[in-house]
Amino acid sequence: MLNALEVFTIVVVGVMVGVEFSVAFVINPILGALPEDSGQLGRAHGGRMLGAVMPVWYIGSLVLVAVWAVAGWHRPEAGLVVTAGALLILSVIMSLLLLVPINNRGKTWTPENRPADWKEQMNRWDRFHYVRVAVIIAAFALLAAAVA
Repeated sequence: MLNALEVFTIVVVGVMVGVEFSVAFVINPILGALPEDSGQLGRAHGGRMLGAVMPVWYIGSLVLVAVWAVAGWHRPEAGLVVTAGALLILSVIMSLLLLVPINNRGKTWTPENRPADWKEQMNRWDRFHYVRVAVIIAAFALLAAAVA
């Protein structure tokens, strides 16, 4: 049963990492290259869509890792799993304190109501997001190492 939990957790966290990596290095650069207001409208839509899904995914991933850590506490790789969990906690804290406030503003913007500094705010979100992606990649790598 623990092996099934490990595999399921790694898949869930790995797909989450893939989505966030794609946002950082594929989707947002594509949106940034679109003409006129298309990129800003795309980011607002993405913020609404992913803003609804990602909290469940992050918390669900953290719960899975916590269950794995408790169930496998007696195993030598438990330290890797606990460290991965700590990194996921850090990613949730970063999200709540740094990324969500910007996302909540950005998802309501239209070309008519966006602030003058909207691009600077999106660039700030991107920088925080790059750090968060690095954190969750590290968590994923630790989980993968725990089963190796």
